[in-house]
Parts: sequence; C-alpha cells; structure tokens
Amino acid sequence: MNFKTISRNVGYALLVDALFMFIATLIALFGGPDTSFAPLAISFLLTAIVGVFPFIFVRKTPAISLREGYVIIVLSWLLSFLFGMMPYVLWGGPFTVINAWFESVSGFTTTGATILEDIGALPKGLLFWRSSTHFIGGLGVVVFLLLIIPTSSPMRLRLTNMELSSLSKDSYSSRANKTVSIFTTVYLSLNVAAFLCYWLAGMGVFDAVCHAFSVCANGGFSTQPESIGSFHSLPITLITMAFMYLASLHFGMLFMVVAKRSLNPLKNDVFKFFTIGLVAASLAVAFSLKISNTAQTWGQALLDGSFHMFSYASSTGFAISDNSGWPRFASLLLVLMCFCCGMAGSTTGGLKSDRMLLVFKNIRQQVYHAIYPSSIREIRMNGKPLAEGDVAPHIMYFTVFFIILALSIFCCQLFSSADNINCVTGSIASLCNIGPSVGSIGSMGNYNAEASACKFIFSLDMFLGRVEIYPVLSVLYIIFSRRHR
Repeated sequence: MNFKTISRNVGYALLVDALFMFIATLIALFGGPDTSFAPLAISFLLTAIVGVFPFIFVRKTPAISLREGYVIIVLSWLLSFLFGMMPYVLWGGPFTVINAWFESVSGFTTTGATILEDIGALPKGLLFWRSSTHFIGGLGVVVFLLLIIPTSSPMRLRLTNMELSSLSKDSYSSRANKTVSIFTTVYLSLNVAAFLCYWLAGMGVFDAVCHAFSVCANGGFSTQPESIGSFHSLPITLITMAFMYLASLHFGMLFMVVAKRSLNPLKNDVFKFFTIGLVAASLAVAFSLKISNTAQTWGQALLDGSFHMFSYASSTGFAISDNSGWPRFASLLLVLMCFCCGMAGSTTGGLKSDRMLLVFKNIRQQVYHAIYPSSIREIRMNGKPLAEGDVAPHIMYFTVFFIILALSIFCCQLFSSADNINCVTGSIASLCNIGPSVGSIGSMGNYNAEASACKFIFSLDMFLGRVEIYPVLSVLYIIFSRRHR
C-alpha cells in the first residue's frame, strides 16, 4: 500500500476544509471581530499546513489500488472530523473534547445532532463553520476531491464507484466521470435556490446561507435556538419543507427532469414509494396530534405533523415545535420513518427507500414462492427484472445495519441506566443520520446530558451511517489481514 499516494489525496480533503475555515475566519473578523476569530484562524492555519504538506514532499501519481481507495475515503472523513473539531475546542464554552468531536462528526455526516443548549451563544464565525460542515459533508468529502482530480484519472473512476452507493447509480446510470458533475451541479443549484428563497422570504443573508447549507445537505444545524420555529414564518416553513423533500430525491432524477423538461423520470417506483409513504405518514401523525389535543386545530396539526415527518423522513432534523410531549403513536411513526428516509443518490441517511422497497418486494416474492413452490416470480424495479445477485447485497446490508444498531444500543446501555430509551432512539437517529429523535433528545432537545461514552458511540454510528458501513469494514479488514500475515 502506497501511503504517499494516500496522504497526497487525503490532503485535498483537508484543503477543502481549510477553505471553509478561512471563510468562517473572515466572517468572524469582519463581524467584530468576534470571539471565534482566533480559534478559527489557528484551525485554518493548522489544517492548511497539514493539507499542503503532502504536496511538497510527495510526487504526483495517478495510480491507486482498490485498497488505497478505501483508505483514502475513510481517512478523508476521519481527519475532517479531527480538524473540524479544533475551532470548537479552542473556542471552549460547552465544547469539551468529546462534545467538540460529537459536534464535528454530526456536522460533516449531516446528522444535525447537537450538544448545544444555547445555540444563540455561539459567535457568527463558529455558526458559519458549523453550517459549512453540513455543506461539505452533504456532497461528500471525497466528492470534493473528485472534482479536482482529472477526469481521465483511473483513481477518479475508482473513488467515484466507492464513494457513491451502487443504489445511486442503478436507476439513472451514466459514466462515472459524468456522475460526479451531475451530483455536484444539482447540489449547488439546490443551495443557490434555497438561499434565494429564504432571502426573499425575509431571512437575513447570513441566516439564509447557513440554512441553505443545512437544508440541502439534509443536515439540520440552525443558527437559531428554536430552529425554523424561531422565525415564526409560514413561507419559511413551507420553503424548508420543499427543499427537505427535493434534497431527499435522487439527484440524477432531478437532473433528468430539468434537462429533458419531462416528468417521465418521476414514474420511478422508488419515487412513488417514498412520496406516497411520506404523505400517508404525515397525515397519520397530523391525525394523531389532533385527536390527542396536542394540536388545537387541524391546520396546526397538519403543519406540525407534516413538517416534522418531512424533517425526519429526509434525515434533516429541523423543527418548528417541541415533539417531546407528542403522543406515543406519532413519536413511534417518526422513529420508524428514520429507517426509510429518502432515495439513494440524495443527501439523506437511513437505509434508503430503494432498499426498503426492494426488501418488501423480496418478502412478497418469498411468500408467493412458499404458496406456489413450483412457480417463478421475478422481482422487478421500474419494470426491469432483477437478478438474485442484484438483491442479495442489499439484503445483506440490512442485516449488517441492524447488527451494528443492536451492538450500539447494547454498548450504550453499559454506560446508561437500563431503562434509558435514549440508548435506543439515539442509536437509531445517529446510525440513520437523523440527529434529533424523541423525548429529551427530540426536536428541541440536545445530547449534552448523555454520557461521554454514549456520545462517542453515537458519533461512530453517524460515521458508519454516512459512508454506508462497507468502506469502514473494508479498511478494518485490510488492517487486520495485514497483521495476520
């Protein structure tokens, strides 16, 4: 394994982080300067130096092996977490080392969970850096690297195939070189559109930029103590719902709708499954809120229920009210929707609606085969038959996902009281990259009161959920297989 090649390419990711740290430093400087100026300036210098260092001593080489590609992906994320936590640690306040690590991982993985009890106490420079981690993580640390690498490089092809889930390329296939450009174009376009809509709806420029970064990355970090609810604006609420939904759809599908000026791409089976499920779940939550008198009017019930269902189903985590006092049915439905989330090829977390639909189709096939053993019934997606080899990897991903979830809950229980429901809901929200859950860690809550060990476990869940598990397992296999040689 060529560690020089690895270090050079990981350096690209760190330079992207340094760029946004520099912008945050300028905001801190021209905003006062505020108290985050020195922490951000020091963090920027250290990150930039470490990022540039490999380019000085390592000769450029396009060659990269499959193993090196997996290591580049994992190290790019991990080092982004480490350098991303420096501004928090240096600023101090509520940011102990574990809290800073948790906030950094939550930002880059676009989870949106926070330890902050008073977001309003953060200076502008730190608020911008916090939202910037969503912007960087939404597109993917490695995708920024891919934008710099020449399109002819074999490394670009390999990293594209490893960073982007195979699910994201199944329905809207294109050459790997073009895939990165399409995803980047759609992502940046959504950010610009969200900023303009927020600004026209009455948000200040700073708030509009930060919330655009968050909503298009399906992240959830806000600059306000009560999230979107702080603005008390129906237009801003509806704009947020619209962009949470759009960012949950396959970017390739959105690109084709605009490029071809046709709605035919929306005939996709997964799109119908996700959209119909989202609307049905929103109505169910609204009905639960009204009949339990949690909401006084049907309008309030529909708005609260729909907004939070859109927020959780898109793995965003924005809020307009406190869901800690919601009826059990509504809370349970929110948690269940955490698993499904949006479509592959978007910025959402969770198992993805693609896998959920595939599993349901597989169950139906198995039941049919049990009744009619001699029959042959194919699994079809978008009218095309799927081979068993196309289905098995995603069924296996389900298995690995729930094994990790069970281990996470078990480990959290070792450091918390046995009846602590936060161990369960926190693990689900973290592994699915949702962020807020229910109860004390709900829409208006935070993770500050959780044990340090639990915060670390939750942060590992966020990382595994963001990279979809297999790259991390591959690197662990590489490490342990080398030791046993």
